Amino acid sequence: MHFILRHRWLTASGAIIAVLVIAASLFQWDWLIPLVNSRASAALGRPVTAAHLHVHLGETTRIELDDVTIANPPDWPGGGNMATIERVGVDFSLIDYIHDRSIVLPVIDLKSPKVEAQQLADGRANWNFPSGGPSTGPDPKLGTLRIADGHVHVVDQKLRADFNVALETRDSADGSGQIAAKADGKYANQPIQAQFVGGALLSLRDAAKPYPVDLKLANGPTRVALAGTIKNPLAFAGADLRLDLAGPDMSLLLPLTGIAIPKTPAYRVSGKLDYAAGVVQFQNFTGRVGSSDLAGTVKVDTKPERPVVVADLESKLVDLKDLGGFIGAEPGDADKGTKKPVRNDGRVLPNDPISLPKLNVADVHLRYKANKIQGRRQPLDNLVADLDIVNGAVTLKPLSVGVGRGQISADIALSEKANQLHAQATISFVRVDVEKLLAATGLAHGAGSIGGRAVIEGTGRSLAEILGGGNGELKLYMAKGGDLSALLVDLSGLEFGNALLSALGIPNRAKIQCLITDFVLQRGIATARTAMLDTTDARVAAKGSVNLHNETLALTVETDAKHFSIGSLNTPIDVKGTLASPSIFPQLGPLALKGGAAIGLGIIGTPLAALLPTIQFGTGEDGACANLMRGAPARVK
Repeated sequence: MHFILRHRWLTASGAIIAVLVIAASLFQWDWLIPLVNSRASAALGRPVTAAHLHVHLGETTRIELDDVTIANPPDWPGGGNMATIERVGVDFSLIDYIHDRSIVLPVIDLKSPKVEAQQLADGRANWNFPSGGPSTGPDPKLGTLRIADGHVHVVDQKLRADFNVALETRDSADGSGQIAAKADGKYANQPIQAQFVGGALLSLRDAAKPYPVDLKLANGPTRVALAGTIKNPLAFAGADLRLDLAGPDMSLLLPLTGIAIPKTPAYRVSGKLDYAAGVVQFQNFTGRVGSSDLAGTVKVDTKPERPVVVADLESKLVDLKDLGGFIGAEPGDADKGTKKPVRNDGRVLPNDPISLPKLNVADVHLRYKANKIQGRRQPLDNLVADLDIVNGAVTLKPLSVGVGRGQISADIALSEKANQLHAQATISFVRVDVEKLLAATGLAHGAGSIGGRAVIEGTGRSLAEILGGGNGELKLYMAKGGDLSALLVDLSGLEFGNALLSALGIPNRAKIQCLITDFVLQRGIATARTAMLDTTDARVAAKGSVNLHNETLALTVETDAKHFSIGSLNTPIDVKGTLASPSIFPQLGPLALKGGAAIGLGIIGTPLAALLPTIQFGTGEDGACANLMRGAPARVK
C-alpha cells in the first residue's frame, strides 16, 4: 500500500513538473508587453512602447526591451517621437529584492539611443516630463551605465541652436568608467564644436566622490576650456574648476553666459569657477583685453527670473582704445573722439544711432577701477565707475576720471523708451587741467584749469537728437592763466575762431584773466544767461542763443579793448549761420563808442556774484573773477 501511494505521488509530481516545463517552454514574455507599455506610459505621462521583452531569470535577472520608443508630448507640433532605443538592458538583483525589497540595478545598457531634444520659440521643451508625485519607496541603487552609439539632436529655437551630439561610455584607467561626448552644429547661429569627457554618469549620485570634468568648446571664434572636479554634482555643492576664455570680442559671450557685454578687442582670461546654492562665481581671474590687463571676480545669481550679476573689476593699466565699445565706438579705435568726424550731412553734433547691448537679460552691479590710463592723444589719468543695470535701465553713479590734478565726475542714467534712449546726466568739472585737454587734440597748448557743471536731460536715438530736444544747463569757469587762442580756436574746433578774434581786435595769444559762461538749455535751444571773457587786452561779452536742433547760431559778441588798437572795432559782432558754417559781420548802425561790452550786452546787472561760490569750488583760482565782480558796479556808473 505504501509503495502504491509513493508511486502515485511521484507520478503526480512528475506530471506537475512536466506541465510546468511545457508551460515554461510555451510562455512568451512578450505577452507582458501591454502591461510594460501601460506602466511606462503612466510614469512618463506620454506614450511609451516596446516591441519585445526578454527575461533571463537568476540571482541577477537580466531584463531586456527591444525597439523602445518615447513619444513627444500629446500637444507637440507635428507629433513624432522624442527618443528611440534599439535595446535597453537592465540587470536586476533578485536576491536583494527578496531579502529587503531593495531595488539594485548593477548594470544598465543602452544600445543606439537616439534622442530628438527640441525647444520651441515659446519656451516649451519636449524633455520636460510631468511630475509623478513623491516617491513611496527607497531610491533604486544604480551601478554602471553603458551607452553604445548614442546620438542626440538638439534644436532650440530660442537659442537659435541646431547641433548633434555623439556620446558613448568607455573604460577609464581607474576602472570607474567615463562618458565621452562630441558636439557639432550651430549655437546662437554660430558654428559650435565641443568635446566633453566626464566620469561615469551614475557616479553623479556619489556625493562623497568628486565628479571629473574636461570640456573644450568653440562657439564661433570664442574658445572655452573647463577642467577640474564638481562636488556632489546633483546637489551642486561646490567645484574645483579652472575656466579659460578667449576670443575676439566679449560681446559674443552673451549666448553662452546670458550677460550682455559691450564690444571689446581680443581677450583672454583665466580663473576659478565655482557653483553653489544657485550662484556661479568666476573668482580671482586675470587676463588681458586688448592692451589692457583685467582682474577681479564676477558672481551670477541664477535663482531670480532675471539673473543678478555682481562684478568687482580692476585694471592696473588700461588703454583707452580698449574701452571704445563702452562709449559707442569700435574697440581699438584709438582716434575715436580725438579726430573731427567726417560728415556729409552738414551737421556737427554726432547723429550716429546710439546702440546699447541687450540690457534686460540680467541685472548688473559693476564696480570698475583703472589705476592708470594710457593712449595716444588722451588726457585721462585714471577712472572709477560704479555701474548698475536694473530692469534694463543703466545708472552710472559715479563715473569719475582724473585729468591732471583735476577731475571730471558724472552721474548718468540711461533707459530705453519707445525705441529711443532717455538720458539724464550731471557732469562736474573740478580743476580740470586745460593743458592736458588741449594736448589731447594735438593742435595746441594751453594752461590753467576749468571748473563748472553741465546738466542734460533728453530723449533721442543719437546724441544730436538728445541735445536737440533736451533741457539742462552748462556753467564753465576759468581763472587766470589760460590761453585765449587755445580756448576759442583749438579747443572748440570752430574754424572761424581766428576771424572772430580779428573782428573783435583781440590778439590771438592774449592771456585769460577770467572766463565765465552760463548757458541754459530748453527744448534744444541753449541761451546765454552769462558769457564773459576777461583777458589782459580786452573784455569780451556775448548774448544770444544756439539752436542745437538745427544747429543754427544767433549770437552777438562785443569787445571792450583795454588798450588802444587800430584794429579794434568797438561795435557788436553778429555770429549767425550754422555750427558747421558760421558767418561773422558787424552790426549796422553807429559804433558803440562808450559803455563797454559788459554794459552794452547787459552783462553787468546780472547775478554774477551768485556764481562766485561755484567758481571757487570749481577751480580755487577765482582771484581775477572776483576782482571782475567787485569792479562791476563802478562800470555801471
